[in-house]
Amino acid sequence: MTPASLIEQYGPRESMEYDVVIVGGGPAGLSAAIRLKQLAEEKGVEIGVCVLEKGSEIGAHILSGAVMDPRGLSELIPDWKEKGAPLDVEVTEDRFLFLSQNDAKQVPNWLLPDNFKNHGNYVISLANVTRWLGQQAEALGVEIFPGFPAAEVLYADDGSVRGVVTGNMGVGKDGQPTENFQLGMELHAKYTLFCEGARGHLGRQLIDKFKLNRNADPQVYGIGIKELWEIDPVKHKPGLVIHTAGWPLDPDTYGGSFLYHMDNNQVVVGFVVGLGYSNPYLSPFEEFQRYKTHPSIRAFLEGGKRISYGARAITAGGLMSLPKLAFPGGALAGDDAGFLNASRIKGSHAAIKSGKMAAEAAFEAVQAGRQNDELTAYPEAFDSSWLKTELYRARNFKQWMSKGLYLGTFMVGLEQKVMGGNVPWTLHHQHWDHEMLKPASQCKPIVYPKPDGKLTFDRLSSVFISNTNHEENQPAHLTLKDPSVPVNVNLRTYAGPEARYCPAAVYEFVKSDDGNERLQINAQNCVHCKTCDIKDPTQNIVWVTPEGGGGPNYPNM
Repeated sequence: MTPASLIEQYGPRESMEYDVVIVGGGPAGLSAAIRLKQLAEEKGVEIGVCVLEKGSEIGAHILSGAVMDPRGLSELIPDWKEKGAPLDVEVTEDRFLFLSQNDAKQVPNWLLPDNFKNHGNYVISLANVTRWLGQQAEALGVEIFPGFPAAEVLYADDGSVRGVVTGNMGVGKDGQPTENFQLGMELHAKYTLFCEGARGHLGRQLIDKFKLNRNADPQVYGIGIKELWEIDPVKHKPGLVIHTAGWPLDPDTYGGSFLYHMDNNQVVVGFVVGLGYSNPYLSPFEEFQRYKTHPSIRAFLEGGKRISYGARAITAGGLMSLPKLAFPGGALAGDDAGFLNASRIKGSHAAIKSGKMAAEAAFEAVQAGRQNDELTAYPEAFDSSWLKTELYRARNFKQWMSKGLYLGTFMVGLEQKVMGGNVPWTLHHQHWDHEMLKPASQCKPIVYPKPDGKLTFDRLSSVFISNTNHEENQPAHLTLKDPSVPVNVNLRTYAGPEARYCPAAVYEFVKSDDGNERLQINAQNCVHCKTCDIKDPTQNIVWVTPEGGGGPNYPNM
């Protein structure tokens, strides 16, 4: 049944009214909610605020490195230490290594640009920080609805955004309502803030509808893959932060790694690959597994135990790829807009700051009796903020690094270390990531070693420890515009790259009974990383929201 016929049979939808609706219970969305309630308390007024979160609980879908710059948090909640924010492990040492297959060269700390120095920052679980932010928001009276994805944008007659609709529940694989069917609910707002993270499902639609990227460079992304390990206490050094570049990637492929020592003998180890890579045989997941076998990394992990796994796309375009932030009735914040600073490998401080600025603009508008107009005060606040200054200094980072490891390293060092980011030139992103794949006939296949089950692993055992689960009797949330394209174009021309760029074994090419290949989509494995939506060379795959509560459940990630 079509959405319209479902409404005709089961409707009308119920609705709820708020001053501000926030889509996404991550750092940006929760910071916006907190700031709205703080301002209401200061002014002695009421403001209705709700947060929709597609994960089963706040923090369930949050995955990041992460080393956190507390600047944004300190502005939002100055007494975060007294309130028990889980920022417990201060960075004690930075190491930056250039890897070859069997060797590592450490960059002297005096040579490191400021963007690779982490004095005053904290090794954290961003999922746990987000859970704490959720507690602060609820204590202020914010209504939080976990397990309710925003599936559709609501528009007023004048074309402005007037809220969102949550996804229907209890629709079977065949598109027909089951006995558990529930129609989605409309949430109406004077302003709606979209804080869905990288490649947000609704944010992408809004960027297209309002042409928000008309004056921006193409947005570019990386995929970050991460594991949480418990290691031998003798090897554990709380606060040690290690970053690497080089092997196992070839010098022309953008990427690098992180290994952060947390508390409780735990380390997080992860790998980022820029999604502008050209060889369709490359597998970010397999490159990560290979990276762990390097002597400098193996030394920490050997004898330890892998506890959790996850993956998430990250926006890497920086300032030059930022879309217009506000549109009639709403705004984009956090990684839905693309505020991550790729040169620092940090985005949580930027998400918090952007959420706070968007909230201040929305509060001012609501108190002035306005609604559904454009929150121009938000981009104006950004233009005069420390966040704009920080992103401006780093505006060329990804562009240089995309030109190759050696030239990129030299130019980033020149710009950041020698010139302090104050350079008279600006580089631009020229291509979308999906345009960058070469035909398989022009590329060399990559043979990856088999996993050993101790240090390196396969995808399915990895997805298992991400605690990913989806209701099986529901329509696939990984949709194809044209079902013939995966075989006729992607497989024939690009050797089926979706089977390799997905870190969760969602896509596999299998032989049908007639001997022909077909694409099988194992949607229940999806960890919501959005890589397929970004990297599919024909842009034939479209990620839509699954039934509420589905996806990973990340502990301590």
